[in-house]
Amino acid sequence: MARILITGSSDGLGLAVAKRLVANGHSVVLHARNAQRAQDATSACPGADSVVIGDLSILSETKNLSEEVNKLGSFDCVIHNAGLFRTSFNKTVDDIPALAAVNTIAPYVLTCLMNRPKRLVFLSSEMHQGGDGSLNDILWKQRGEPQWNDIAAYRASKLHNVLFANAFARRWPDVKSNSMDPGWVPTKMGGASASGSAEAAVETYVMLAEGQEPVGERSGLYYNPGRREGSPQATVHDEVVQERLLELCAQFTGIEVPS
Repeated sequence: MARILITGSSDGLGLAVAKRLVANGHSVVLHARNAQRAQDATSACPGADSVVIGDLSILSETKNLSEEVNKLGSFDCVIHNAGLFRTSFNKTVDDIPALAAVNTIAPYVLTCLMNRPKRLVFLSSEMHQGGDGSLNDILWKQRGEPQWNDIAAYRASKLHNVLFANAFARRWPDVKSNSMDPGWVPTKMGGASASGSAEAAVETYVMLAEGQEPVGERSGLYYNPGRREGSPQATVHDEVVQERLLELCAQFTGIEVPS
């Protein structure tokens, strides 16, 4: 049995994966943005061990969430599932768009501050292929709301997620760190017209969360739905770009990657 934390697991694929992992006999901790969503998650997945609460669009809450998670002990796997897609600029108290806070800053902060797990899973998207690998203005502080483009921001953030997976795989050889594309599936985020298979997405999550053989010994890879190894944007293999992303996140958060 593994201990697994899933961010953004009060609904959608995160909740579906939590239910599957609980059914497989694992100890699962859910995460929700607020108390009401935590109550909903507990009702929807009664077999989960517990639920932690924190708004990942707020840096201070993300830091506090890391502390609360660490009080629960160590985890075998952390799935960075939480994410935003089609949103307005929605500037946070930290003066950045909520999408950048949730999709880019939160997984960086949680990974750096939580007890180091055996496995990390970063949720990306095939849309990362169109992401800007230059890493110019990743938090939209220069462009601001007048130039906001939610699709461009989402693509870039999903590229960041693959870069994180590869950077931590390289930095921490004792941790198996991978990223995955769940596909376009009919969830609240994907919409009712989505043509992808939720089951194929769940299979990939579970494979990486459990560290199934032979995947369990591999790291720094990108997977498509149905447990298929994919080909990410070539930029993700550039160690200079990886380090630049970590540096930018460290500058904004004040949190360095532990050695």
